Amino acid sequence: MTLPSTHEVTELLRAWSAGDQNALEKLTPLVYKELHQVARRYMAKERSDHTLQTTALVNEVYLRLVDCGRVRWQDRAHFFAVSAQLMRRILVDFARSRNYQKRGGDAPHVSLDEVPVVGREDVNLVALDDALRGLAGVDERKGKVVELRFFGGLSIEETAEVLKVSGETVARDWRLAKIWLLREMSGAS
Repeated sequence: MTLPSTHEVTELLRAWSAGDQNALEKLTPLVYKELHQVARRYMAKERSDHTLQTTALVNEVYLRLVDCGRVRWQDRAHFFAVSAQLMRRILVDFARSRNYQKRGGDAPHVSLDEVPVVGREDVNLVALDDALRGLAGVDERKGKVVELRFFGGLSIEETAEVLKVSGETVARDWRLAKIWLLREMSGAS
C-alpha cells in the first residue's frame, strides 16, 4: 500500500474543517497507520507493563479529534502536531492518575505494614511534562519544538513547517531545549 500524498491529506483535512463528513471518512484510513506509528513511538518510551495499549491511545486521540469541533486544519503536519499533543496529554493524564492512585487517591487508609512497595515507573513522563511546561513558560517555541520532535516524531523540516520558522531555527531550538530539559530533570539549577 502506498502512502497518501501530503497534498491529498491536506485537502481532506481542509474539507473536513469545512464540515464535509465524507472527507473524514476518507481521511481516517489514510492517517490511521501514521497515527499508530506515532502512538507506538510514544508507547515505546513507556514502561513495559503499561496498561494503555497503542491502539487504545490512537482511538482516544481519534475520539478527541472528532469531538473537538471545527479545527481549521492548515495541513498534514498541523494535523499530526495536534495529534501528538493530544497523545502526550492523554499519557501524562494517565500517568498523573496512576500516581494519584499510588498515593492513595480516595482509597481507604491502611497501616504501613499492609502497603506493598510501589515503584516510580511513571515519574519520568510526569517529570518530563513538568519540565516541558517550564520550558514553554520560558520559551514557548522551544517547548513546541520538543513536543513536535520528541512526542510527535516530526522531522526538523516538518516541525519548521508547522511553526513557520526555518529548519536551522528548529535545529538550534531542539539542541538548546534538550540541554535545558536535561538540566531541569536532573535537578541542577
